[in-house]
Amino acid sequence: MTLLRRIEQARQGTETQTVGTGAPVPPSAVTMPGQAGGRDAYLRNVKLRVLDQVIAASDSLRDTGAADFRSKVEAIVAQIIEGNKFILGRDERLDLIEVLIAEIGGFGPIEPLLKDESISEVMVNGPRQVYVERKGKLELSNVVFRNEEHVRHIIDRIIAPMGRRIDESSPRVDARLPDGSRVNAIIAPLSLVGPVITVRKFSAKPFTVDDLVRFGTATEEMFAFLRACVEARLNIFVSGGTGSGKTTTLNVMSSFIPNDERIVTIEDAAELQLRQEHVITLESRPANLEGEGEITIRNLLRNALHMRPDRIIVGECRGGEALDMLQAMNSGHDGSLSTGHANTSRDMLARLETMVLMAGYELPLRSIREQIASAIDLIVHTARLKDGSRKVVNITEVYGIEDEEILFQDIFAFEQTGIRDGKIEGMLKATGIRPTFMVRFKENSIDLPPGEFGLPPENPSRPDRARRGKVGLSGGEPAHIDASIGFGRARRAGGMIYISSIGPVDPETGQVVALGVRDQTSQCLRNLQARLEAEGSSLDKVVWANWSLRDASEFDAFNKEWVRWFPAAAPVGQGTLMPPLQRRAGFRISIGVIAEG
Repeated sequence: MTLLRRIEQARQGTETQTVGTGAPVPPSAVTMPGQAGGRDAYLRNVKLRVLDQVIAASDSLRDTGAADFRSKVEAIVAQIIEGNKFILGRDERLDLIEVLIAEIGGFGPIEPLLKDESISEVMVNGPRQVYVERKGKLELSNVVFRNEEHVRHIIDRIIAPMGRRIDESSPRVDARLPDGSRVNAIIAPLSLVGPVITVRKFSAKPFTVDDLVRFGTATEEMFAFLRACVEARLNIFVSGGTGSGKTTTLNVMSSFIPNDERIVTIEDAAELQLRQEHVITLESRPANLEGEGEITIRNLLRNALHMRPDRIIVGECRGGEALDMLQAMNSGHDGSLSTGHANTSRDMLARLETMVLMAGYELPLRSIREQIASAIDLIVHTARLKDGSRKVVNITEVYGIEDEEILFQDIFAFEQTGIRDGKIEGMLKATGIRPTFMVRFKENSIDLPPGEFGLPPENPSRPDRARRGKVGLSGGEPAHIDASIGFGRARRAGGMIYISSIGPVDPETGQVVALGVRDQTSQCLRNLQARLEAEGSSLDKVVWANWSLRDASEFDAFNKEWVRWFPAAAPVGQGTLMPPLQRRAGFRISIGVIAEG
C-alpha cells in the first residue's frame, strides 16, 4: 500500500476532518471549539488536521532520500488540501509544507527556532508555552505543540539516535542535537507542567576570540593573556552560573592548545568543538532499562589517564569526578581544563571541596584544600549581567594554602564604567597584583607584549618564582605579597605617637624574616625602635602595645623575646588576631604601639 493511499484512508477514517463533500470548507467549520474565528485560527487548524493525517502514516517517508523528500511532502500536501477542499494561498501552502518537513524530518514546531541564529536557547514548558532567549533576554514565542504526546514524540526523536530513553522509570535525560546543541528533557512525574525540553544552542561554526571580543565577553588583550596561560600549561577552571557562557569560554580557550598535543575531552553530552588534529572525544552513558551499563564521567576520567593524554578537558565537574580531575592535574597532566557552576571564584573553590567529598572518601579538609591549591592555578569566572550580556568578570590566581585556608587573589577584575542604551559598559582591569606564575611564561618561551597586560612590573628584589612549590605547600617560599605592609604607619595626636603593624621585614632586602616567632619578634622590635627614633621617641616611652600572633600557641616564645627587650616595666598590651594579609605575607608576629612623643 502506498503512503498516499494510507493517508487517504486515515483521512476518510476521521469523521471530523471534512465537512460536507465537494464544497470548500469554510473557516468556521475547521475552527476548534472555544477559539475565535478568523483566518489565523482557520490556518492553524488546517495545519493541525493535515499534520494528524500525515503523521499517522508517515513512517516510510523518513527513509526517503533528501532529494525526493521535499517533492513527496509537496505531493502529500496537495492531495490532502484537494481532498478536504481547504482554501489556502500559495504562501500559506508553502508554509504548511515547511511545517510538515520540520515535523517529519526535523524537530517539529521548534525546528524554526533551532535554525534562528539570533536565538541562543529554546525552552519548551509543556505543549502550550515555548520560550526563547535572545541576547540574554527571555521571550515567549508563538510556537505551540498539539498536546503532550506531541512533545514526547519530539523528545524521543532527539534521544533515539543516541540510544537513550525517557519514561516513568527514567523521567529525565541529557542529550545533544546533531549540531552539538545541548538538550535536557524531563517528564512526569517529575515535571508537573507536562514534558519540558531545554535546548542550549551552539553555533555550527565554533565561536572564535574575535566573536567573543565582538560580543563584549572580554578584550582581545585578556584573551591574549589567557592564551599565554594555556600555552604555559596552567591548570584552569572556568566558573560561572547557568547560562553565563562557561562552555563557550572553555571552547575558545581550548583552541589555544597547540596542535601537536593529544587532547582527551570528557563530557556528559559532547558539545565541545575542538579543531586540533589529535582530539579524542569521550561521552558518558546512562544505565539501560535494567539499571546496568552506566559509564560515568569518573569512569571515563580514570580511563583517560591510561590514554597518554597531553591535556584532559572535562566539560563540567559536578560530583566525585572533581577528585580525579585534581589528581590528574597533580600527577603530570598539567594544562588541563574544566568548568564548574559557582557564583564567584571563591564559591568555585568551596564547591570543589564539596564535590571532592562526594567521591565517597573520608578525607580531612586540609588534605582536600591542599589538593585544590596544588592543582589549580587559575579560575576564569564568567557571569551573565543584568542587561543579558555575558562577560568574563574575574581572572583569579590560586597560589597556595596557609593555615588550612586556600589563598587566592584577583589578577584582573571587571570594572563597570557606565550604562549606555541599556547596555553595561566596562572592562577587565589589572588589580595591581603580579601573579606568581609569570616565570612559567619565560620557561615556556612565551613572549609577552610590552606592558605585560597591564600587570605591575617585576620587583628586582622579589623575582618571580616557579610554581613548583606554592605558598605553604612542599616547601614553597612563604610570601609573595609586598612586604611593605609590615612597615606600619605613624601618626601624632595629643602629644602621643601611634604606630601600627610593624612586621618582621628586613629593611635592607624587603623580605620577611622566614624564621621562628622569636626571631621575627626580634626583627619587629628592631624595626619598631628605628621607627620610634625617626619620630623623635624611643622604646622606653612606649606606654601601650598590641601584638598579633598567627598562632596563639606561640605566645610563650614571643613573650621570651618581648621581656628581653622590656626587662623592667613592660608596656601595657593586648593580643589580637592577625589579619589575613599579614598571614599570607608570612608574618608570625606584628606589633603596634602608642608612645610618648
